[in-house]
Amino acid sequence: MAATAALVLLCAREWGEMLHQWWDIDTYNHILLVPAVIGWLVWMKREQLTKMTPRASAFGLAVVVAALLVWLVGRTTSINLLAHAGAVGAIQGAIVTILGFRVSAVLALPLGYMAFLVPFGDEIVPFLQAITADIAIAITHWSGVSARIDGVSIDTPAGLFIVAEECSGVRFLIATVALAVLIAFTRFESRNRRAALMAAAVIVPILANGVRAWGTIYIAQFVGVEFAAGFDHIVYGWFFFAFVVAAMLVGAWPFVEREPQDYGYTSAEALQLRWLNRFDPAKAHPVRELAALAALALAASGFGAFAALAALA
Repeated sequence: MAATAALVLLCAREWGEMLHQWWDIDTYNHILLVPAVIGWLVWMKREQLTKMTPRASAFGLAVVVAALLVWLVGRTTSINLLAHAGAVGAIQGAIVTILGFRVSAVLALPLGYMAFLVPFGDEIVPFLQAITADIAIAITHWSGVSARIDGVSIDTPAGLFIVAEECSGVRFLIATVALAVLIAFTRFESRNRRAALMAAAVIVPILANGVRAWGTIYIAQFVGVEFAAGFDHIVYGWFFFAFVVAAMLVGAWPFVEREPQDYGYTSAEALQLRWLNRFDPAKAHPVRELAALAALALAASGFGAFAALAALA
């Protein structure tokens, strides 16, 4: 675990930035729950893990090196998304290196879910603003209110409405997608059902946000812009999101196929995966495993020294 700690220390700036975003930016507040979700997913596999022996794998180093390259590119170019993704990916790769591919196969879901630690979504805000405005203007016309649209601005008799970044629905969308991934892989076995839930997790929030924007415009025609804006904040912030998520959960409930603790591979299934033989040989190789761990530590220190030199250059 010393190598993992070294990777965290190496990418301390990125982890600090991510923590700031989780805590201080509303769009990413849901990420504060992700570590608990990951812990819960690992906890449910505790009995399976006791039946397995961790075996360090040199092949996991490829993941670590690739992630650190992404991190380094992101850091030197000031592209935070790349730097943050690389920092998280390096930890994922280190876990695979330390535990081996068979143990990691049992933990594939929590390992993959770590991707949601990366704050993302700002990149699609302009698209969401535009589509929200398009949906809102279409329903506004359908409801009999005259209005004109110019980009993300909607002019109505009651006043001018702008679909701002805060109204794009990105917070709603990425939180719903994160929840849908958790449900899809813990409760469903069918790929078609998983795909249907994921499609709903994208489509429903976008449509719902357009309806919410229309509701604000429509109410304003009768009670004024100020009241409608306050009503929108309360309803969207406290009730609307909860209602849509609850509706999705109720809709998915009749189709669940298994209990959450039955997700993923069992230890016996992981041990029988023949394609993993090339990564985790049947026989232990202590020297090879020690070399893999040493290489992981060297990779962390090597990239750390390179990053330090780049910072001074």
